[in-house]
Amino acid sequence: MTSPGTKPLILAKIVWEDPQTRSIAEFLLTEGATATIGRLDSNDIAIKEEHVSRQHAIINYRDGIFMITDLGSANGVFVNDQKISEPFPLQAGDLIRLYVPQLRFESVFDRSERLAETSTVITAAVNTGKGKLIISNGMQEGQTLLLLRDRLTVGRAIANADWEIKLEDQSVSRPHARLELVETTWVLRDLGSANGTSVNNAPVTEKGRALRDGDVIGFGGVMAVFRVG
Repeated sequence: MTSPGTKPLILAKIVWEDPQTRSIAEFLLTEGATATIGRLDSNDIAIKEEHVSRQHAIINYRDGIFMITDLGSANGVFVNDQKISEPFPLQAGDLIRLYVPQLRFESVFDRSERLAETSTVITAAVNTGKGKLIISNGMQEGQTLLLLRDRLTVGRAIANADWEIKLEDQSVSRPHARLELVETTWVLRDLGSANGTSVNNAPVTEKGRALRDGDVIGFGGVMAVFRVG
């Protein structure tokens, strides 16, 4: 966390050249930043191209490394022309391809470098205890679910469901998982679901897992991005 009046430390940038207009956009990532990429305007990096899914991929900062994760996109995510299926660590010079559109990931070494007029700075989210889930695949792709209570149960959308978050997918159990706010941290627990709950591809048990901004959650076959604030 930076002190008041201190500029956040920029560690990397993503560069994209629009093939139609030839304009270049730079997205600067600070320490701890999370950036969603997709066709919807609500993404941190919005790319309006027909091959890009509404919620296509996410880049987030984990333990000193920026990782990219496919959010169940229709056409896949490729790094240096290799399709990724799990969270993948990015290095300077990597080319990210969203089937057709290409982005370049670069490290920022010159801290005094002046920002271009087209630069967008993406900073770490401030955790206030509020949160939301953004569904990234399936029938509810692009839907945002606000976490308005301190304790919410997730389960399959059925006629007599009494849980707060209803997911329209047969791979989701009845119920499936629970989200609980502990002070300012959201904790996710599996409720013995048939197809499991995961965070960043790691299984979640009944003991629970504390969530961080940008975590990719799997409820069976449904993928969702957790965002704070």
